[in-house]
Amino acid sequence: MQSVVSGEVQNVAYRVFVQDAATLLGVTGWVKNESDGTVLVLAQGRPDTLKDFVEYLHEGSLLAKVEAVAVDWQSVKIVYDDFSIHHD
Repeated sequence: MQSVVSGEVQNVAYRVFVQDAATLLGVTGWVKNESDGTVLVLAQGRPDTLKDFVEYLHEGSLLAKVEAVAVDWQSVKIVYDDFSIHHD
């Protein structure tokens, strides 16, 4: 599953929130800030778990103001062992 999250989601601990939610649910993949102000999330897990994870993406951290979460349900190309924050 790939997701683009928009709103006030950078510099508000959103990526750490997403990583914590992924760890809690047992989801693997990564999260990173994009240059356009959105946050990109790539997540892998069981379909029902990923649906729960998307709910967390909508919620966001305490300071975040999530406006939209676009989800693209796609097949796995690379299998990840953990969930990380990309800083590139």
